[in-house]
This record gives sequence, C-alpha cells and structure tokens, in this order.
Amino acid sequence: MTESRLLQPFDPGVTPSDSEPCPFCNISASFAPFEPDYPPPPNSPSLDPAKLAPPAFVVLSTPTLIAFLDILPLSTGHLLLCPRAHRPKLTDVTPAEAAELGAYLRVLSAALVRATGVPDWNVVQNNGAAAAQVVNHVHYHLIPRPEIRASGRFRESFTMFGRGVREELDDEEGAVLAENLRRCVALVLEEEARKGRL
Repeated sequence: MTESRLLQPFDPGVTPSDSEPCPFCNISASFAPFEPDYPPPPNSPSLDPAKLAPPAFVVLSTPTLIAFLDILPLSTGHLLLCPRAHRPKLTDVTPAEAAELGAYLRVLSAALVRATGVPDWNVVQNNGAAAAQVVNHVHYHLIPRPEIRASGRFRESFTMFGRGVREELDDEEGAVLAENLRRCVALVLEEEARKGRL
C-alpha cells in the first residue's frame, strides 16, 4: 500500500507560482490508470480520495488523462479533465493528448448527464491568468447547468467561468458522485462499443 502524501491545501483564489507543486500533477502522480470501461470497485485503495489533501475524487484515469471532481464546484458534478503530463496551456498538449481529450470530453459529458440528471452543461477551458486560468495545467471544466427558473428561483443567475459563490465539495457526496460517474462512463463506453462508435 502506498503512503498518503499530504500536501498544503490548494487555494483556488491564489495563482500558484512556478516553484510550487502543481496540484493536478500531484493528483496524476497519485492515481494509477485504470480501464474506464472496467473501473476498480469504490473501496479499492487505488481510488482512495484521502491519498491527497484535499481529497481527490477520480472519475477517469487513463495513461494519458485524468478526470476528477472540482473541489469547489459551481454545481453538483463539476468535473475537471486534464492530461497527466504537465502542460500549461492548450497549445502545449500533443496531438495525441488533444485527440484523447476531445474523445473523453464527449464521453464524460454523456456520463455527467446520466449521473446528475441535468441535460445542460458547459465545457470551459481557460488559457493563462488573464483568461481566468487559476491552475497552470491545462484543464477542461464540465459544469452541469440545472434549470433554476423552473424551480421558481427567478432572481438567481448562473455562475459562469469561475465567478460567483463556490462551496467546498462534501467528501461523502464526492465519493458517491465519483462512483456513480465512473459507472456511467463505463455504461456510455459499453453502449458506444455496441454501436461501433468508438
């Protein structure tokens, strides 16, 4: 069993310097790849969120990419997808990484809709501090957008592109949601394999 590596909690309000460890590289280094269509069981030590502080709830882990729940989600199910290798901006990813990112953005989007029941979502990717990129490691946000008007909350507005109130991810909810998302990813991949789409 590997020893837990406790890191300083990540503060999304502070842009990390180049000398500080990249939180996304730490997540990538702490979680081994697994087959997305056959993820490990939820109690597997390979998925233990407590390997890091704050905990990391991994949804997808290939040799090239990793996806995990945002620790300060804009909505339930807010995911981040990034290459394992440290690439500061989208222009720094390799063609192979770009192709896999594109393929899994679609798969994760379908799994996110199934897992959350929310049929609308944003995919957001920022490049550089002036474009609101907080972590200097290229990543995509997949953010479910629940319909707020139907619930009578007419005065609320959507929080867009990292602005607005964000609450910390609850550890128990994160574990359940990550497991549900991994299951939904496997289901999407299984259905697409049957259709011959992948």
